[in-house]
Amino acid sequence: MKNNQNIKKPSSGYETSFYLIAITLVATIGGFLFGFDTAVVNGAEKSLVDLYITKALDPANYGYAVSLITQYRLLVAIVFFLVFLVISGLIIRLSGLKRGIITDSVLLILLIFFIVRYLSQPVPLSGALDEIKEFANSVKGFVVSSALVGCIIGGALAGFIAKLAGRKTGLIISAVTLTVSAFGAWQPETLNFFGTLDVYSFLIYRIIGGVGIGLASLLSPMYIAEIAPAEIRGKLVSWNQFAIVSGMVIIYFVNYLIARSGNEQWLINEGWRWMFFSGVIPSVLFLLLLLLIPETPRYLMMKGKDDEALAIITRISGKESALRIRSEIKETLHEKNVPWLSYGFFIIFIAVTLSVFQQFVGINVVLYYAGNIFRNMGASTDTSLLQTIIVGAINMLFTIIAIFTVDRFGRKPLLIIGAVIMSVSMLSLGFSFFARQTGFFALFCMLLYIAGFAMSWGPVTWVLLSEIFPNSIRGAMSVPGATLWIANLIVSWTFPVLNDNVWLTAKFNHGFSYWIYGLVGIVAALFVYKFIPETKGKSLEEIEKFWKR
Repeated sequence: MKNNQNIKKPSSGYETSFYLIAITLVATIGGFLFGFDTAVVNGAEKSLVDLYITKALDPANYGYAVSLITQYRLLVAIVFFLVFLVISGLIIRLSGLKRGIITDSVLLILLIFFIVRYLSQPVPLSGALDEIKEFANSVKGFVVSSALVGCIIGGALAGFIAKLAGRKTGLIISAVTLTVSAFGAWQPETLNFFGTLDVYSFLIYRIIGGVGIGLASLLSPMYIAEIAPAEIRGKLVSWNQFAIVSGMVIIYFVNYLIARSGNEQWLINEGWRWMFFSGVIPSVLFLLLLLLIPETPRYLMMKGKDDEALAIITRISGKESALRIRSEIKETLHEKNVPWLSYGFFIIFIAVTLSVFQQFVGINVVLYYAGNIFRNMGASTDTSLLQTIIVGAINMLFTIIAIFTVDRFGRKPLLIIGAVIMSVSMLSLGFSFFARQTGFFALFCMLLYIAGFAMSWGPVTWVLLSEIFPNSIRGAMSVPGATLWIANLIVSWTFPVLNDNVWLTAKFNHGFSYWIYGLVGIVAALFVYKFIPETKGKSLEEIEKFWKR
């Protein structure tokens, strides 16, 4: 794609459409990598546990178990501190500098107290295998969900990077971190420059990739929204959600093909590495294509580059509309920013609660641990990965249905119906495990759950979050954004602890955690019914007036 500064005449309708679609598709690769890189761990989870974690349960490897637990605690402390930094910045933005510093100081004291107590706990003795196993389950959850730590950081930095360096540059940084992560996760032993156990070298590279995911999760739709003409903006932005789901389906299929390329031992030693290395292909392609697309006109005009912005607008919308569009963008650049609590605490509460419920219904337990769940049902590794592909296909199909129904049926009905479907599915799945009846019915419950989420809380939550914030406090979207990734981390990290707990397994046969997610679904439906306003067919100005009232 050539430099647009020397354009002297508008493109034809076909050329304009082709150019706009091309740069939109490049941006959606960020969404594709979002889905691809978060779901890749699903196929590798068992191999990572067998290679790096299970050997800690052998009394002959007690020294390794001590190092595993000690370094785990230290890394957990570092993660908690990083998350604190993210939350503290949001608190200052919400509460103001003076109140924010006071609140953050109190939280920092509590955090230091927790970290000191946590790090001073004794390591289990060599004969305490049950205690060591509980730590191993926690390490497993930490390793599988480690990318989400980076997602929290990347999501929190996305707005700052977009404003300081630009949307395009932010996406380039995302592509670079994802490429580094793919190489590091492929060979964490060879590329271990951190002085840690190899499993934690892998974890650190996954966190680096998570930063890229967090950046892409916000900057890809932001880029598309700013580059697209107003009349087709919604349709183009919706492609990003479809790209996320597509990335998940593709990596499920790639994982399945890799798993079939060798025996079980090869998969444990080598096969899982190629699952992560496969991410190099889309991330490098993303990086190269980003060098060919323009920066958004809005950002260029923020930097005083009006002529460059006009050339890009002309290429996209034609010469007749270009001056008018540039004028409209100029007006929005003078929009006044106000404190995030200008519309009261309730709007923040609504957004944060929606984000928490979207994760606490357990969706990423299914997306990240589907192979583990199917193996608990009695499936082999190959069969479990094949069933995971079916999960991805159902996710994709019902996401398409949501895209075409959200403006017809409304946000609120879809969220309530989806929450009820997910609740019934999870409660039924839990009972099927409890009754040790994990055949076709359990698989049906899993697929019904995915369908319920994909048609409702998956895309509709993001639609609502993009609608309910008035323009003057749109930056406050970083609060529910960070909350969503933190909630994702909590659920993904704690699932192995709940699912593999010795006492809970003996009592409920792996069914307990699904009952928790099912009950959350009921509460989510009631919350939407009571508190969420319907925004279907309303302009952003009408929604803003609702909050003013």
